Amino acid sequence: MTDENPPSTLSPQALAEACSAALAKDDHCAHALGIEVTHVEPGRAVLSMRVREDMLNGHNICHGGMLFTLADTAFAHACNSGNRNTVASACHIDYLAPGHVHDTLTAVAQARSRAGRTGVYDIEICNQDQVTIALFRGKSFQIQGNLVTPDGEQL
Repeated sequence: MTDENPPSTLSPQALAEACSAALAKDDHCAHALGIEVTHVEPGRAVLSMRVREDMLNGHNICHGGMLFTLADTAFAHACNSGNRNTVASACHIDYLAPGHVHDTLTAVAQARSRAGRTGVYDIEICNQDQVTIALFRGKSFQIQGNLVTPDGEQL
């Protein structure tokens, strides 16, 4: 395996958008939770999710697993934006404030470091009032393959 992608005919922005669309297409978990991609660019992604009643835990607040899933999904879109199949090798989340039913949560994922086949990404989840709900750090590892062809067709 090499660290090189086949040359793309797309701009970096168009490639990031094509990769995000390819990821989202078959992400049954994200679809079930209503997670939506609102913006993607190379090394960065913004996703949102509205908290539903079936996402609440026994304390009547958003279940931590739902927050982790939102952050992890944003992480996936950011770290795969360069058309290299990339997976999580480690993740950590700090829960800072509760999410409540009907909150709209936004996860912003940003690359912090990329070298060789590894990367580090920070994800912040905020509610509609810009209150930080959780901070997530993901470490990525590049595996074989690509999400799209050099001209953006899904594989």
